[in-house]
Amino acid sequence: MPDTVPIPASTEPALARSLTAFSLVCIGVGATIGAGIFVLTGTAAAHYAGPGIVLSFLLGGLACAFVGLCYAELAATMPAAGSTYSYATATFGRAFGFLIGWDLVLEFALAAATVAVGWSGYAQSLLADLGLRLPAALSAAPGSGGLVNLPAAGIVLALTLLLTREAREAASVNTAMVALKVAIVLAFIGVGAAHLKPALWSPLVPANTGTFGEFGWSGVLRGAGVVFFAFIGFETVSTAAAETRNPQVDAPVGLLGSLAVSTVLYVAVAAVLTGLVPYAALDVADPIARAIDSIGLGAFAIVIKLGAILGLTTSALTALYGQGRIFYAMARDRLLPPLFARVDPATRAPAASQAAIGLLTALVAGLVPIDVLGELVSIGTLLAFIVVCASVLVLRRREPERPRPFRVRGAPLVAALGIASCLALMAGLPGDSWLRLAVWLALGGAVYLGYGRRTARADQRRGEGRPPP
Repeated sequence: MPDTVPIPASTEPALARSLTAFSLVCIGVGATIGAGIFVLTGTAAAHYAGPGIVLSFLLGGLACAFVGLCYAELAATMPAAGSTYSYATATFGRAFGFLIGWDLVLEFALAAATVAVGWSGYAQSLLADLGLRLPAALSAAPGSGGLVNLPAAGIVLALTLLLTREAREAASVNTAMVALKVAIVLAFIGVGAAHLKPALWSPLVPANTGTFGEFGWSGVLRGAGVVFFAFIGFETVSTAAAETRNPQVDAPVGLLGSLAVSTVLYVAVAAVLTGLVPYAALDVADPIARAIDSIGLGAFAIVIKLGAILGLTTSALTALYGQGRIFYAMARDRLLPPLFARVDPATRAPAASQAAIGLLTALVAGLVPIDVLGELVSIGTLLAFIVVCASVLVLRRREPERPRPFRVRGAPLVAALGIASCLALMAGLPGDSWLRLAVWLALGGAVYLGYGRRTARADQRRGEGRPPP
């Protein structure tokens, strides 16, 4: 049985319940259609899969279909919990839950940083079109030709300021930007389809170089793992479920609706992108802009760059939102200092939590190259998805009578396929990604032993709190 130390009740104001199912779909699409489609599609094609990046996205979408169904059941069953951290705590106990929450810190913060670096690439490309250029020292991270990526750090700080407001305000801004982003992505697909060079798709899966993960079918697998972080929208939607008006209905609609929209758009963009530009030339920070430039439509290229900037803004916004809420949930459960559990009585947002994660993410975005960031986010996302599928299996066996407004049909098979799919994608990632994840989790274990376990024992002695979700 998991450690079910009671979690102390909070006296802070509750988060506002102002979001709808449509808001959740927009949050999911906002989180998913970002760096994956505007940046990493090109780098993954250039380094790993070639035109086979289309197959990589199909593999990722298939894995997400299994995981998304499991997320929908948990989000509808435990709407007040709302995140893999809370599901893991309720299923496996506070120690394991803390480690998953710590993994989500890596997942969300680095996802936001990755997106911010992509945002910087498109913003600088647009400025160059207008004859403006930043000094090299302020335009890229160390190791990428500069000292600090100032635009990447700046957009993180600006979005953090917005997220200290009420969730409804950020959701309204996100919805407007998502609508524009999807319209521009559809425009790229339509215009690009009229200029395709089908010969660039041959061979669909380039021959392997002799090294695992460098083209061939192993490259398709590695490409799927690298771009998989694009599907982090699931976790963000689940995290936001606690702030919806009718979470039992809104959460499944938001999760599965955003998956359907995002997968179709990813596959279509990947096909058009590799049909316009030789895949080896896509290893740039702004591959979609490069594709439009190859057609010779200069004015439309500016529109695409503006769309990419909007898209990456919403993706960074939703990743930062999710991270702030994870910090809030962990601090509310006394696994992090109580400062992060404070809710501003005026905006009813966890302002301190949001500010702390924003400052840390801005630092990472300014100093770490995008290729390292993308791989780290993917492996953290896959680990969280495995925990979600395992939680469905365990809770179905341990609490079969628990009300489940949304039930996964054939849950044992669906959850098992979700776990197997995620493990396969993790196996395709480079070994240094595994090493970095292990180091991060070891650091989290030390934090739990030094702080979280002590507060858990204090709560147990006092007998305070509320039951786990």
